[in-house]
Amino acid sequence: MLKEYRYQGRTASGKTAQGVITAGNGFIAKKMINEIAEKHQLNIISITPKRTFLYTIPTANGKAIKGKQEAYTKQEVAQALSNIGYGKAKIQPSLLEFKMKPPFTSILMFINLSSFMLKEKLSYDRILRMLADEETNPTLKQTLKKIESELKKGKEGTEVFARYADVFGKFPAYMLGLATKSGNMSEVYDATAKFMQRDMEYRKSLKQAIMMPMVIVVIMMLVVAYYIMDIFPSTANLFVNMGIDLPPMTKQTLDVSNFLGANWWWMALLIIIPIGVVLTWWKTPKGSVWRDHFLIKLPAIGHLLHKSSIEIFFRVFAAVYSGAENNIDTLTASAEACRNAYIEKGIKEIAIPLMLKEGMSLVPALSRADVFNHGTLSRLKTGTETGNVLQSAKQISTFYEKETTYKMGALIESIQLYINLFIAVVITWLTVVSSEIATVNPPTPGM
Repeated sequence: MLKEYRYQGRTASGKTAQGVITAGNGFIAKKMINEIAEKHQLNIISITPKRTFLYTIPTANGKAIKGKQEAYTKQEVAQALSNIGYGKAKIQPSLLEFKMKPPFTSILMFINLSSFMLKEKLSYDRILRMLADEETNPTLKQTLKKIESELKKGKEGTEVFARYADVFGKFPAYMLGLATKSGNMSEVYDATAKFMQRDMEYRKSLKQAIMMPMVIVVIMMLVVAYYIMDIFPSTANLFVNMGIDLPPMTKQTLDVSNFLGANWWWMALLIIIPIGVVLTWWKTPKGSVWRDHFLIKLPAIGHLLHKSSIEIFFRVFAAVYSGAENNIDTLTASAEACRNAYIEKGIKEIAIPLMLKEGMSLVPALSRADVFNHGTLSRLKTGTETGNVLQSAKQISTFYEKETTYKMGALIESIQLYINLFIAVVITWLTVVSSEIATVNPPTPGM
């Protein structure tokens, strides 16, 4: 979570300067402040993080009033309490400050309730105040109060919500800020809620279709390896030590066990190191583009993942189109929200430059980017020719939502069936190998 840091310094002429920044930690804050100091030729005197202070106020009836307040220094809290008549408060900094990001459900509930109240013609500051009072998550509760306070001071909504992107998420914060400038806030809130729901379903489908099967296969392989390397040899070696001939399958399994026992370390490294390198590379900009391009090329599931990203792109496009100042902002926001680095790269590095530098229209520029399928471009072209791009974007997102939801559900069921068959085959093989030992006939004593 981001924290606020206040810096104080002096200019070359001796004047005092002060400012506030937000950063993830003190190291990043110091680096940002040093850049500001270098740019404006400031001599930094102090850097103070905003902290939570606990206060206790004694009363005449013997019952103490307890509370907490965020501030940069203890003196600021004391002064604030003194201004409202509490001059003898005991104040101490909170030792434990864990600010966890609010759960997805809390943010989604806030957006849905805000949309409902906006439709009921309630003022936005009243909505924020009411939802902050009812909110149980301390981080979101405090954030809503800060947003209400900053908006009351006349600050730009996009700027205010951008400061809390770590709480709401980058794109929801962008949309909520955009809504403050929109003529229909409830519609933007509805679109944001729909985007968040579809984004959650996309991630869930990705996990069920790719991640979970991989995890199950890896776990089964580890179980089989443990059985072969530890449990099975303890039984089979009893017969070997007695000089008894082993059945073919048992003997082959024991040979594999001995080989794995002697060479497991380099075989494990042969698997772990490449996986670690690939996962690390995937976190880089180039690696994430390659990863997402690879995912949409996968057989069976690739085209569904591609269409899901296209759906999210045009859902965001439709939501931002009427509120953004120009098409470039709309394309940029949609590309960043579609959850596919390959599509995002194509839009930002090919389509947008073609529109800006060569004056190319929307559909030809997107076609040159080569990130959308023919059907999508055809529908969008129809919208541009009829002058109803917004309606076409909504139709594309709705069509792909229905298609991918149905087909992804069927695909996940098929994958689960194959996983169950894989587990059944492995268990059957382990049972057969284990049962074969029962056919061994030790020699009768004295014969």
